[in-house]
Amino acid sequence: MISLLARTLQTIGNVSLATAVGMGLLASDVLAQQAAPSPGSAKAVFGAVTLPTQGPSHSVGFYAKGCLAGAVALPADGPTWQAMRLSRNRRWGRPEMIGLIERLSRDAEKNDGWPGLLVGDISQPRGGPMFNGHASHQIGLDADVWLTPMPQHRLTAADRESLPFTSMLAKDKFLTINDRVWTPAHARLLMRAASYPEVERIFVNPAIKKKMCDSWTGDRSNLGKLRPEYGHDSHFHIRLRCPAGSVGCTKQAPVAAGDGCDKTLAWWLGPEPWAKPKPSDKPPVKPREVMVSDLPKACEAVLAAPPVASVRAATYGVKGGGAATGTDTLSNSGNTPPGQIPQQ
Repeated sequence: MISLLARTLQTIGNVSLATAVGMGLLASDVLAQQAAPSPGSAKAVFGAVTLPTQGPSHSVGFYAKGCLAGAVALPADGPTWQAMRLSRNRRWGRPEMIGLIERLSRDAEKNDGWPGLLVGDISQPRGGPMFNGHASHQIGLDADVWLTPMPQHRLTAADRESLPFTSMLAKDKFLTINDRVWTPAHARLLMRAASYPEVERIFVNPAIKKKMCDSWTGDRSNLGKLRPEYGHDSHFHIRLRCPAGSVGCTKQAPVAAGDGCDKTLAWWLGPEPWAKPKPSDKPPVKPREVMVSDLPKACEAVLAAPPVASVRAATYGVKGGGAATGTDTLSNSGNTPPGQIPQQ
């Protein structure tokens, strides 16, 4: 990721860093376009699987090093959500994650003036590392939600592939919110998502975190769940804690007490993360590709397990009388600085 950032910076030339960040040239969606994985790598193997396993849902390993059994799919359409980038086949997750997305979409539409969610990547059918775009999203407990409100009309399959992201950052200022696109409804949506007990973290751009710290006047008890992370200027990333009794799911350290509007946030907004490496610094070692053998041993069994009969058979809410009744077939039709990122 660091070397890719360096190449991106070289192409920017004389454009100022502030402008580059504001334009989103360094956003995570751009940096995610990595080289194709080698055959046999974990990315290649998990990315080639099109259907989840049969049986109950459980997460194996950590958010950034694991896999997922018994995944269910978010319906492509619902009353208050639409799934995006369907060709990626990444709308799979644990039932707890899919249910949370649907609940958030309803609550935000009813209470927060948000017309509905555009939902991005959740996980692959069996989790695991993805071709591009994420280090996490591997165990069905992470999901990306766009900061673009859902339009009143249903998007076509082509629209869902091509609709551009809308950055919340000003184009000509360093890590500054563009008040022409940011609204109070964005703030209410984020705090609504943070209010659910099962939500452990929500990753947002540091500028969004600062905006929330400076302007949110409601209950701030869940503000600490909003964690600064470069990129995340056009979407926010919801992470659920390992569900109770979830054997094999590796927990992340809990969020520190407080609202997070302190010196830990100041670090993200200062010059240190963007400092150029010193001449005496050793060049970063290029990490080798992750293989299936590097993941928890149980992931081999997840890969070998028989699949469900169809996408519809594993779509959340279709079986069992759930409320979700959207399309349930797949369509065919941030910026990370060179410095060390602290644990979030």
